[in-house]
Amino acid sequence: MERRGGPQQDAEGGVSELREWRPVVYRKCTDTLWLLLFFLYWAGLMFITGYAVMAGAAERLVLGYDSFGNICGRKNTPVKGAPLSGRDMTNKKYVFFLNSCSLEMQNLKISSLSLCVSSCPQEQLNSLEDLQSFARNNGSCLCIYNLNISSYTLNPKAAELCPTLPVPPSKSFPLFNRCVPQNPECYSKYASVLISMVNEMDVFHRILSGILAGRDTVIGLSVLALAFSLILVLAFRFIRTVLVHTLIALVVFGMFFVSGVLWWLYYDYRNDPSTELETEKENVKFLLGYAIFSTIVTVVLFSVILVLRKRLQFTVQLFRVVGKIIGRIPFLLFQPLWTFLILVVFWVFWVAILLSLGTAGTAQTASGGQVEYRALSGIYYMAWYLFVGLIWTSEFILACQQMTIAGAVVTCYFNRNKNNPPPHPVLSSMSVLFCYHLGTAVKGSFLITILRIPRILLLYLYNILHQKESACAKCLFKCCFCCFWCQECCLRYFNQHAYTATAINGTNFCTSAKDAVFVLAKNSTKLASISCFGDFILFLGKVFVVCFTVFGGLMAFNYHRELQAWVVPLLLVGFFAYLISHSFLSLFEMTADAIFLCFAIDTETNDGSAERPYFVDQELLTFVSQSNKLTDGQKHRRPFQDNEDGTELQLMT
Repeated sequence: MERRGGPQQDAEGGVSELREWRPVVYRKCTDTLWLLLFFLYWAGLMFITGYAVMAGAAERLVLGYDSFGNICGRKNTPVKGAPLSGRDMTNKKYVFFLNSCSLEMQNLKISSLSLCVSSCPQEQLNSLEDLQSFARNNGSCLCIYNLNISSYTLNPKAAELCPTLPVPPSKSFPLFNRCVPQNPECYSKYASVLISMVNEMDVFHRILSGILAGRDTVIGLSVLALAFSLILVLAFRFIRTVLVHTLIALVVFGMFFVSGVLWWLYYDYRNDPSTELETEKENVKFLLGYAIFSTIVTVVLFSVILVLRKRLQFTVQLFRVVGKIIGRIPFLLFQPLWTFLILVVFWVFWVAILLSLGTAGTAQTASGGQVEYRALSGIYYMAWYLFVGLIWTSEFILACQQMTIAGAVVTCYFNRNKNNPPPHPVLSSMSVLFCYHLGTAVKGSFLITILRIPRILLLYLYNILHQKESACAKCLFKCCFCCFWCQECCLRYFNQHAYTATAINGTNFCTSAKDAVFVLAKNSTKLASISCFGDFILFLGKVFVVCFTVFGGLMAFNYHRELQAWVVPLLLVGFFAYLISHSFLSLFEMTADAIFLCFAIDTETNDGSAERPYFVDQELLTFVSQSNKLTDGQKHRRPFQDNEDGTELQLMT
C-alpha cells in the first residue's frame, strides 16, 4: 500500500511521513503459474469440444434415427456405403418399426428395420393396397425409401420391403418420437422390448436423455430462480423489519411445503403398480433421498430460526450499513447480473458439449446398407475431465465476482472524503483483476474444486456399492462426505477474505490468506457475531429461492414420468437455482465481509486520534460497538483498543 500523511519522527531522528492505508497503486501479477495451468486445462477442454462436435450427434438421443443412419426431423449427411442415408427428414419426425408386433433386442439394438415417417397409421392396415392408399392420402411412406408408392402392389419383393401385415394402429410416443402400436398384444411386446432397452442403457445416457427431454423446463425454472433472486436483492437493498419477518415466514412455509410434496410424491410412486422402467425406479429412490434430506434441513433451519429470532432488529441494522456502502457504489447491484449471464453462457456450452460427447460414435455400414453407431473408447474419461472443468470454471467465475466486489469496497472504504467517492470503483476493480490477479482467482477456485471432487467420488462409489456395503461402511462414507463439506465451507470463507487482502495489498493468494487469517484471529470476538447472523439471513434467502424453484420443478416434471429420469434434471434445477441465488445474494455477503475486514485493518492500524484517524464512518463504528455490547454484555469498555505498543502497524507482506 502507499502510505502518505504528515511528518513523523523515525527511529534515527529523521523526519518521515505518517502513512495511511490505501490500495496499492503499483502492482504486479500474482500466481501467474496457476493462470497458465488454467489456460492449459482449457486447451484440453477445447480439444474435447472439437472432438465432441465432430463425433457426436445429440439429436439421436431424443429425435430417434432409422436403420440407415438418418436422424428423424432434420437433414442428414450421407454415410459411405449406405445408399439410403443422407436424406432430408425434416418433415419425417417419427420412427416406425416395420415389424412392431415381433420386436427383438440384441446388444441394445432392435432387430426390426426402422424408418422415419411423417405420421403414424391411426387405423389398422391389412394389405399392400391399404399401405399404398395411406401413403397417398397422408404423405407417409411405410415401406423402404427406394420403393416407389406406385410399386407397392407391383414389386414382387414388396412384402420384404414393407411392414409385416397387418399393420396395427399406432400413436406417436411424446418423448422418443416412436410409433407405438395400440393393439394390446403388440403393445405388450413392444413395451417389453422398449423397457428392456431403456433399462440396459447406462445411467450416463439415461441422464442425457432426461436432460434433453426436460431442457425447456430446466431453462424456464432457471429463469424463475433468477426472478426470485432479483426480488430478494431489491428487498435486501431497502430492507425493513417487516421484510425480514416476511422472508422468514415464506422460508419456513416453503421448506415444510416442499418436504410434504416430496413425501407425497414418494408415496404415490411407490404404490403405483405400473412402475416398471428402471428410470421410474430410480425416481422412487431419488425421491426418498430428497424427502429425507429436505425434512432434516427443514427441522434444523426451523430450530435455528427459533433460537435467533430475537436478533432480527440487529440484522436490519446490518443490512442498512451494507446498503449504505452499496448506495455509494450503485453499479455493484449490476455485478451479479453479468456474473449470472457469463455462468449461463458457460453452462449452456457445457451441456451442449456433454450431450455431444455422450452420443459420440462412428457410423459403420452393416449388411443391407444399414448403419450402426459404435461408441468410441475414452468417452467416460473425457466426461470426467469435462465435469471437473464445470466445477473449476464456475468457481473461477464466482471468484472473479468476489474479487471485483472486494476491490470496489476497498477503494471506497479507504477514502477520506466519504461524500466524494472515487470515480468508477467497479470498473477500476475489474481492470486491476484482469491485469494482475486472475491467477489468484484461479488458485482459490482450484482449491474449492479439489475439495469438491472427493465428495463427488464418494457419492459415486456410494451409489455403486450401496447394495453390498455394511452399516459401518455407510457411516464412514457419510462422515467423510460431511467432513469434506465442512472443509469446503471454511475454505470459501477464508477465500473471500484472501481476495479482499489481495485487493488491498496486491499480494499472492497464500500471503493474502495468511494476512487475512491473522487479522481476523485478532478481531474474531468483534466480528464473529456480526457476520454469522447476517450470513444466516442471506442463506435463508437462498433456501427461499431453491425451495420455490424446486417446487415448480416437481409440479412440471411430475407430468412426464414415462421413460424419463426427471430426478436428475430436478437436481440440476436445484443446483442452478442455488448458484443463481448465490451469485446475486452473495453481493451483500461479500460486501459485508469486505467491509468488516477493512474495518479490522483500520482499527488495528489507527487509533482515532487527529494524527491517525479512522477511515470508518461513524455509523459503522457505532453499529459494531453496539453489537459487541449486545454480545459481550460489556457496556463501559472502549469499543476498540489501541495497539499494544502504541505504534502504527506495518505493511501486510
